[in-house]
Amino acid sequence: MINDVIHDVMTKTQAGEMTFPEVVQKLLGAGVESYFVDYAMGTERIYMADGSTRSEAMTLPRRTVAAEFSVGGLVEAIRGAQADTIRYPEFARRATEAGVIGYWAYLTGKKVIYFGRKGEKHVEEFPRAKS
Repeated sequence: MINDVIHDVMTKTQAGEMTFPEVVQKLLGAGVESYFVDYAMGTERIYMADGSTRSEAMTLPRRTVAAEFSVGGLVEAIRGAQADTIRYPEFARRATEAGVIGYWAYLTGKKVIYFGRKGEKHVEEFPRAKS
Protein backbone atom coordinates (compact mmCIF):
# COMPACT_ATOMS: atom_id res chain seq x y z
CA MET A 1 0.00 0.00 0.00
CA ILE A 2 2.75 2.48 0.98
CA ASN A 3 4.72 1.53 -2.15
CA ASP A 4 1.63 2.28 -4.26
CA VAL A 5 1.31 5.75 -2.68
CA ILE A 6 4.99 6.51 -3.31
CA HIS A 7 4.85 5.28 -6.90
CA ASP A 8 1.67 7.30 -7.53
CA VAL A 9 3.23 10.49 -6.11
CA MET A 10 6.42 10.09 -8.17
CA THR A 11 4.44 9.35 -11.35
CA LYS A 12 2.07 12.30 -10.88
CA THR A 13 4.94 14.63 -10.01
CA GLN A 14 6.82 13.76 -13.20
CA ALA A 15 3.60 14.26 -15.18
CA GLY A 16 3.34 17.79 -13.73
CA GLU A 17 0.17 16.98 -11.80
CA MET A 18 1.37 17.85 -8.28
CA THR A 19 2.99 20.82 -6.57
CA PHE A 20 6.02 20.38 -4.31
CA PRO A 21 4.00 21.06 -1.11
CA GLU A 22 1.53 18.34 -2.16
CA VAL A 23 4.42 15.94 -2.81
CA VAL A 24 5.93 16.66 0.61
CA GLN A 25 2.62 16.16 2.40
CA LYS A 26 1.83 12.84 0.67
CA LEU A 27 5.33 11.41 1.04
CA LEU A 28 5.60 12.38 4.72
CA GLY A 29 2.22 10.73 5.26
CA ALA A 30 3.60 7.56 3.66
CA GLY A 31 6.61 7.55 6.01
CA VAL A 32 9.20 8.96 3.59
CA GLU A 33 12.07 10.74 5.32
CA SER A 34 14.01 11.84 2.22
CA TYR A 35 14.59 11.08 -1.42
CA PHE A 36 17.47 11.48 -3.85
CA VAL A 37 16.94 12.34 -7.51
CA ASP A 38 19.77 11.34 -9.86
CA TYR A 39 19.22 13.04 -13.21
CA ALA A 40 22.25 11.31 -14.77
CA MET A 41 20.89 7.83 -13.97
CA GLY A 42 17.21 8.71 -14.28
CA THR A 43 16.35 7.32 -10.86
CA GLU A 44 14.84 8.37 -7.57
CA ARG A 45 15.85 6.66 -4.34
CA ILE A 46 13.41 6.87 -1.48
CA TYR A 47 14.51 6.62 2.16
CA MET A 48 11.85 5.69 4.70
CA ALA A 49 11.73 6.74 8.35
CA ASP A 50 12.01 3.05 9.34
CA GLY A 51 15.38 2.78 7.54
CA SER A 52 14.12 0.90 4.48
CA THR A 53 14.76 2.13 0.96
CA ARG A 54 13.34 1.72 -2.53
CA SER A 55 14.17 2.93 -6.00
CA GLU A 56 11.94 4.32 -8.75
CA ALA A 57 12.87 4.84 -12.39
CA MET A 58 12.07 8.33 -13.61
CA THR A 59 9.56 8.60 -16.45
CA LEU A 60 10.95 11.92 -17.70
CA PRO A 61 13.38 11.69 -20.60
CA ARG A 62 16.99 11.92 -19.47
CA ARG A 63 18.73 15.14 -20.44
CA THR A 64 22.34 16.09 -20.67
CA VAL A 65 23.35 17.93 -17.51
CA ALA A 66 25.17 21.19 -18.23
CA ALA A 67 28.84 21.14 -17.23
CA GLU A 68 28.66 24.49 -15.43
CA PHE A 69 26.60 24.94 -12.28
CA SER A 70 24.41 28.06 -12.36
CA VAL A 71 23.01 28.94 -8.95
CA GLY A 72 21.06 31.79 -10.56
CA GLY A 73 19.43 29.49 -13.10
CA LEU A 74 18.64 26.94 -10.41
CA VAL A 75 17.15 29.50 -8.02
CA GLU A 76 15.00 30.87 -10.85
CA ALA A 77 13.64 27.35 -11.45
CA ILE A 78 13.05 26.82 -7.71
CA ARG A 79 11.14 30.12 -7.43
CA GLY A 80 9.01 29.17 -10.43
CA ALA A 81 8.11 25.86 -8.80
CA GLN A 82 7.39 27.58 -5.47
CA ALA A 83 5.08 30.06 -7.21
CA ASP A 84 3.50 27.19 -9.19
CA THR A 85 4.26 28.95 -12.48
CA ILE A 86 6.16 25.83 -13.55
CA ARG A 87 5.67 22.19 -12.63
CA TYR A 88 8.20 19.39 -12.26
CA PRO A 89 8.85 18.53 -15.94
CA GLU A 90 9.85 22.14 -16.63
CA PHE A 91 11.70 22.37 -13.32
CA ALA A 92 13.76 19.29 -14.21
CA ARG A 93 14.60 20.74 -17.63
CA ARG A 94 15.72 24.05 -16.12
CA ALA A 95 17.61 22.37 -13.28
CA THR A 96 19.66 20.18 -15.64
CA GLU A 97 20.31 23.22 -17.84
CA ALA A 98 21.60 24.91 -14.66
CA GLY A 99 24.02 22.02 -14.14
CA VAL A 100 22.11 20.07 -11.47
CA ILE A 101 23.10 16.42 -11.68
CA GLY A 102 21.00 15.47 -8.67
CA TYR A 103 19.44 16.62 -5.45
CA TRP A 104 18.53 15.28 -2.05
CA ALA A 105 15.17 16.37 -0.63
CA TYR A 106 15.23 16.04 3.15
CA LEU A 107 11.51 16.15 3.94
CA THR A 108 11.91 15.85 7.71
CA GLY A 109 14.85 18.29 7.63
CA LYS A 110 12.88 20.75 5.47
CA LYS A 111 15.61 21.41 2.93
CA VAL A 112 16.84 20.35 -0.49
CA ILE A 113 20.51 20.14 -1.43
CA TYR A 114 21.25 20.42 -5.15
CA PHE A 115 24.54 19.10 -6.58
CA GLY A 116 26.55 20.02 -9.67
CA ARG A 117 28.85 17.79 -11.69
CA LYS A 118 32.00 19.12 -10.02
CA GLY A 119 30.78 18.96 -6.43
CA GLU A 120 29.09 22.35 -6.37
CA LYS A 121 26.03 22.60 -4.16
CA HIS A 122 23.14 24.86 -3.31
CA VAL A 123 21.05 24.44 -0.16
CA GLU A 124 17.42 25.54 -0.32
CA GLU A 125 15.40 25.65 2.91
CA PHE A 126 11.67 24.96 2.60
CA PRO A 127 9.68 28.21 2.52
CA ARG A 128 7.98 29.03 5.80
CA ALA A 129 4.22 28.61 5.79
CA LYS A 130 2.32 31.88 5.45
CA SER A 131 0.22 32.77 8.48
